[in-house]
Amino acid sequence: MTLDFAPALAEPFEGLDPNTVIDLGTMMRGKVRDVIDLGDEIALIATDRLSAFDHVLGTVPYRGQVLNQLAGWWFERIDDLVPSHVVSIPDPNVTIGRKCRTLPVEVVVRGRLSGSTSTALWTKYAAGERTIYGLDFPDGMQKNDPLFEAVITPTTKAEQGAHDEPITEREIVDRGLVDADLWDEVRTIALAVFARGVELAAGAGLVLVDTKYEFGLDAEGTLTIIDEVHTPDSSRFWRASTMESQRAAGDEPENLDKEYVRLAYARDGYAGIGDPPPLGPGLALEAAGVYQETFEALTGTVFDPGEYPAGPRVQAALRNR
Repeated sequence: MTLDFAPALAEPFEGLDPNTVIDLGTMMRGKVRDVIDLGDEIALIATDRLSAFDHVLGTVPYRGQVLNQLAGWWFERIDDLVPSHVVSIPDPNVTIGRKCRTLPVEVVVRGRLSGSTSTALWTKYAAGERTIYGLDFPDGMQKNDPLFEAVITPTTKAEQGAHDEPITEREIVDRGLVDADLWDEVRTIALAVFARGVELAAGAGLVLVDTKYEFGLDAEGTLTIIDEVHTPDSSRFWRASTMESQRAAGDEPENLDKEYVRLAYARDGYAGIGDPPPLGPGLALEAAGVYQETFEALTGTVFDPGEYPAGPRVQAALRNR
């Protein structure tokens, strides 16, 4: 795959100029993307800012366009399972979405005994825990083994400046975060979406390891899936063709997602504590290749970033709404 990164090596995209879109509402700068308030809708503006660990930020060329287009591709493939917040994608840089009341729980679905963070299944299992997130696991499992079935290990949705809090499904209902009937609907849909993702990823030569879903309620109270679905930022993918040979050799499977950046930092000794080093251009280009490879494997199409950054066509599409 030949990649032309030259247009993306300038300063990170800072979002549309507020002076040119002030009539559309409020421009909000997020950690990894920008948002324009359009009243009943919002415009999510793709950026190349990447967050890994808690504080690692940097520019990965075309990352925003990959996530924007890939999430749209996935939403089309799960719309028989759950409605999404997407109204339209007028440009590779922009998704127009309905405003939703976000549920205060992030739904993490896992298909493997994997991970290295403090909340990961393998970290807890390796420390001797056998009841994790209210789920029972047998002795004798190895790192990255497939689970008997996909499991949900939710967390609370962190407030600004705070961390996600691991929580059991029982606690979600007991604490009144989500009522029992709605939670049953959430977990049923989440498992169905994950199963669809595993199937489509396998057809693309990838293993969908785990993922994070966010749900909300739209203005009519309908459960809606929001944010992103099965992108290199919201999910973990392994290359299927080398997974077993790497496991047999005692190596970690090859990650084709944001974990690629995390692992590179970990190899250099950074574990997410204290000020992170900058994301250098070499790692940024490698990560960009990983993101685009994942996009092309899943969609079967050559990645086209469109305009970079969002230019007059995007601004006109917003003004004409």
